[in-house]
Amino acid sequence: MIKKAPSKATAKAETKTVKAKKTKVAETQELPPLSDGADASVLNRLYDVVQSRKNADPAVSHSARLLSRGTYKIAQKFGEEAVECLIEAVAGRTNLLVGESADVLYHLIVMWVNAGITPDEVWAELARREGTSGIAEKASRPKVSLPPSGATASDATKQD
Repeated sequence: MIKKAPSKATAKAETKTVKAKKTKVAETQELPPLSDGADASVLNRLYDVVQSRKNADPAVSHSARLLSRGTYKIAQKFGEEAVECLIEAVAGRTNLLVGESADVLYHLIVMWVNAGITPDEVWAELARREGTSGIAEKASRPKVSLPPSGATASDATKQD
């Protein structure tokens, strides 16, 4: 009988468990099998979990650790995960793209919690755009430029 290699999700869960044991023993959870009833409401539940861990001990909660590191590090981690997702898409590895997509969504939700944005705000914006041409919607947005390196977010809103 050929032994099946562990999935990426299993490998990540095992890696996180090992890392947690080096600091404090964190709760370990088996990853449940994929559910036929899985739907987008899992994003709302994930948001609630990340929100609930906002003030948890960073030594035992990955979400708390990310949130404690601040906006720059959260954005950096989101970017890293997005690049990993793109790599799998370009490589045509759809089985790995699923896992990387889940990582991107998790880190996006961490960014929302950090910024004080709720999923309902994002869902409302998506609903507002529904039925609008993507080209027309993008053209209707105000032009915003990024502040120079080292500038703060408040610098971007100052008028000359």
